[in-house]
Amino acid sequence: MNPGRPQRAMMHTDTLITRACKGDEHAQGQLVQLWYKRIYNYCYKFFMDHDMATEATQKTFISMYRNLGSLKDTGSFKSWLYTIAVNQCREEIRKHKKQISVSLNTSRDEDGSSCLVSNKKSPENPEQQFARQELAEILQQCLKELSDEQREVIIMKEYEGLKFREIGEILNISENTAKSRLYYGLNTLKHILERKKITLEILSHEY
Repeated sequence: MNPGRPQRAMMHTDTLITRACKGDEHAQGQLVQLWYKRIYNYCYKFFMDHDMATEATQKTFISMYRNLGSLKDTGSFKSWLYTIAVNQCREEIRKHKKQISVSLNTSRDEDGSSCLVSNKKSPENPEQQFARQELAEILQQCLKELSDEQREVIIMKEYEGLKFREIGEILNISENTAKSRLYYGLNTLKHILERKKITLEILSHEY
């Protein structure tokens, strides 16, 4: 697998968006291929449910198809698409009226975005693997105590690797508000885990 391939693909996004906005169906299809996994991953981390994540993802791209013609600034496509995904996730929550849990993994994602627990490269024995899995489950339970607003920002920053400017655009809030939500969300998470006598190493320092 060539690690430079995704970066090169992203370089062509502006051209694809321009063509897609003009009704080029092939370009529209390429945009879906380029962004589907990333949008699905966001939705899945929010719901921890494949069916709900798939539903929200599909609706996101249906909305993308319908509204591409109204996108005036191709440079804002990324935040525009995430805004649609966020709204679809919120709609799924309202529709299903069920408690949503978010799971944070304890290792880095394939795209290299940061996680909340340090990623050790040394091999783990079965006991360490079990402990790491158990910690992930504890994190999932603790995250239920966070507000939806804080969860959204944590996922976008810690997993999707979005900048605060982008998060602000997506959620229609200021950068400082995005930073504040992340700060308080991570600190709340840290205090919850400390009560359980678990130390959480926070990797985000961009405030």
